[in-house]
Amino acid sequence: MPLSAEAAELLLATLGGSPVPNQWRASLPAGVGGVGPGPTVMNFTYQTGSCVKVVVKIGCGHWGGEKKVVAIHNVFAVIRGAEEPDRYVLLGNHRDAWTYGAVDPNSGTAALLDIARRYALLMRSGWIPRRTIILCSWDAEEFGMVGSTEWVEQNLANLGSKAVAYINVDCAVQGPGLFVRATPQLDNLIVEVTKKVKDPDSEGATVYETWMAANRSIDIQRLSALDSDFAPFVQHAGVPSIDMYYGRDFPVYHTAFDAYDWMVNFGDPLFQRHVAVAGIWGLLALHLADDSILPFNFLSYVDQLKHYKDVLSSLLDGSVSLHPLTTAIQEFAYAAKEVEHEAQRLRDVQSTSELVLLKKRALNDRLMLAERGFLDSDGLEGRHWFKHLVYAPSSDHESELLFFPGVADAIFQAKRMSGMEGQAKIQHEIWRVARAIQRAASSLRGEIF
Repeated sequence: MPLSAEAAELLLATLGGSPVPNQWRASLPAGVGGVGPGPTVMNFTYQTGSCVKVVVKIGCGHWGGEKKVVAIHNVFAVIRGAEEPDRYVLLGNHRDAWTYGAVDPNSGTAALLDIARRYALLMRSGWIPRRTIILCSWDAEEFGMVGSTEWVEQNLANLGSKAVAYINVDCAVQGPGLFVRATPQLDNLIVEVTKKVKDPDSEGATVYETWMAANRSIDIQRLSALDSDFAPFVQHAGVPSIDMYYGRDFPVYHTAFDAYDWMVNFGDPLFQRHVAVAGIWGLLALHLADDSILPFNFLSYVDQLKHYKDVLSSLLDGSVSLHPLTTAIQEFAYAAKEVEHEAQRLRDVQSTSELVLLKKRALNDRLMLAERGFLDSDGLEGRHWFKHLVYAPSSDHESELLFFPGVADAIFQAKRMSGMEGQAKIQHEIWRVARAIQRAASSLRGEIF
């Protein structure tokens, strides 16, 4: 339950037990010395539909509260594609909130509803997308991405063969500055779309221009975290994905102050950032739904994989062989270059003959399915739900690696093993990643050998 800093400081100051970890000390008041157990006992009453009295033994983990099973409801709007109705472009936002949720998630919900309104206007003018667009309103995200995860698991076969991409917006607006996370083949598309949208905070500039001025480069992060509804799509189903929002952090997160008043006074007084998010989100989906050749560029993925290999090489310092990884990345790079040339040739072809359409369809399938190659059916050791071997959270929360989670786990586990045993474990995970990259390369080429 959210507490004020004053109340939290008072409670924390009464705790004994184990000392506070060093990494916490910088953000805690000087009087805090322990993390429990006890000796404090607090009677705490809060409202959950009916008044429930809760007795909490601070630091002992004893917690009473209202426990019940309720139904949750995901809501979908479907715009069926005219030419490829069996290919899905998904846009998602969750609908449940801790309190009022003006930022989290209602800023994103407002943007999703505005996109639905804009698409409805396009449809009235005669537009129908080439591919099917699905607008997704998830329930129970705050309980652990339950709504989206259950839906992805239930529809895994269809998503695995038909999902083009998933674009997630959780909190559309938390403050200034655009932040984007994506699987790398979507980087170029994100750059091109941000060149077309007016920046909400800079007169006469595009989002792209402001982004470049602030960062001196396009700073697109990746999707290894487990903090919003993109996780089941990327980390379990291998669907290319994007997550974006304005403002990295906001002080009223998950508190009763996350209300409309905070938004109009601090977050986005003129709602121009909301408009920008809706514009970027909607245009990304339009390109993915309407471009005859999917706007994926895997050369960005190649660059990222090479960078990851270099970071890993520095970290391991020659203790294990990275040759399998180097070879697999080279193979993936050849496939990415070949498919990029093929895509450019087909984009230049004006013919609408059945043969050309079939060639485009076949290429699009390879572009769409390549991300699935990074999945491993066995998943990560001890965490089998996570199938993606490039992007998923590591079990070591202090790991320097925000990629190759199986390798990160193995490095962490090797610290408690003998030298030879630990090296063998890390080497095994490197082989697994290398095979996953080879599978993705094979998918790009459309080959099985």
